[in-house]
Amino acid sequence: MNAADDARIQPPEHDELLRRLSGISDADLSFPGHRPVKKQLMREVARVDQTARRRSRRPLFLSMAAVAAGCAVALAFTLSGNRPEEPAEATRPEPAAVQLLDRIALAAESASAPAVRDSQFLYTKTVGHSTALSEVPGGGGRMEASPTDESAEHWHSVDGSAGTTTRTVRGSETLPPDGPPTLNGPTYRFLETLPTDPDALLHLIYEDTRMQHGPGSGSTTGPDQQAFVAIGDLLRRFQAPPGLSAALYRAAARIPGVVLVPDSKDAVGRTGVAVARVHDNERTEWIFDKQTMRLLGERTIALGDSDWGKAGTAVTSVAIVAQGITDRPGQLPQG
Repeated sequence: MNAADDARIQPPEHDELLRRLSGISDADLSFPGHRPVKKQLMREVARVDQTARRRSRRPLFLSMAAVAAGCAVALAFTLSGNRPEEPAEATRPEPAAVQLLDRIALAAESASAPAVRDSQFLYTKTVGHSTALSEVPGGGGRMEASPTDESAEHWHSVDGSAGTTTRTVRGSETLPPDGPPTLNGPTYRFLETLPTDPDALLHLIYEDTRMQHGPGSGSTTGPDQQAFVAIGDLLRRFQAPPGLSAALYRAAARIPGVVLVPDSKDAVGRTGVAVARVHDNERTEWIFDKQTMRLLGERTIALGDSDWGKAGTAVTSVAIVAQGITDRPGQLPQG
C-alpha cells in the first residue's frame, strides 16, 4: 500500500480526532487503522467459502478480483448483503471509530475474567430514561412524547436456571428461564461458548439479524443497524467474558456506517467519547470513559426536529452505574 492509498484511508480529520482522545494513537493499536489487503481478503474468502460449503443455498461471490477494490469494501458489503458493484464510500466504518474500538477491545481483554459459580448472579444497576409517543386526545393526530424512568437493578442468573430478577421504581419481578439461551436472551455460560474471533462472531450476529430484519421481514431497521443494536445490548446488559467483550468491540468495527463522536454525555452527566451509528435520523451512541475506555452507557439522539422533540433530544439514555457478582437476587455486590 503506497502513501496515496494510506492518505485515502486516513482522512485529514483522523489526526485531529486522535489528538482529542487521550491515550489513543496508531502506535498503540494492534493494527494502524487497516490490515494488509491480501491477508484480510484471504481470511474473508476462507470464511465465506466455509459458510458456502455448509449452506449450499448461499452462493460464494468473493474472488481474488476483489483485491483491486480493497478488502475493507469487500468485507463491508459481504456482511451487509450488498453486491460488490453497489458499494458507497459513506457506508465504510470510519477509520477513527475502528481505531477507537480496537483500543477499547485491548482494554477489555486485559481485564480479569470473574470467577463465578452457576448458582450466582451478575448484578447491573442502570440509571436513565426512554421515551414513548402517544396521540394527544382531540389533537387531530398530534403525538406527544412522554419520558419513562428506565432506572433498574438486574440480577442475571449465571447459568440461567434461576432466571432474571429486575427491580425498578415500579416494583420487582423475576422472569423464569424462557427456553434455551440465545444471542437475544443469553446467560453468562452461553456467552462463554461464543467465538472470540470477531469475524466468526459477527457472522453469527448477522445470521440472526438478516433473518429477523433482512429483505422480506417487514422490518425497517435493517441487518446492519440491528447488528449494532444487538452488540450494544450484549455489552450494556451483561458482564461478558473479557475475550468476548473484546471480540464484540472488534466485530462492531466491521459494521458499515459506524462513526466516532468525540464528546457525548451519559444519563448521569458523565462526559466521554462515543462510537455511534445513524439510522432513520437518529444516532445511537455507546459512550466510553476517555481514560479507561470503560463503557459508561448508551443513548439515542434525535438528529432533527420530530415528534420525539427538538434536534439533539436524547430519546433514550441509560448509564451503567454499578456492576458485580452476588449470591442471590436482592443482594448488592461487596465492595
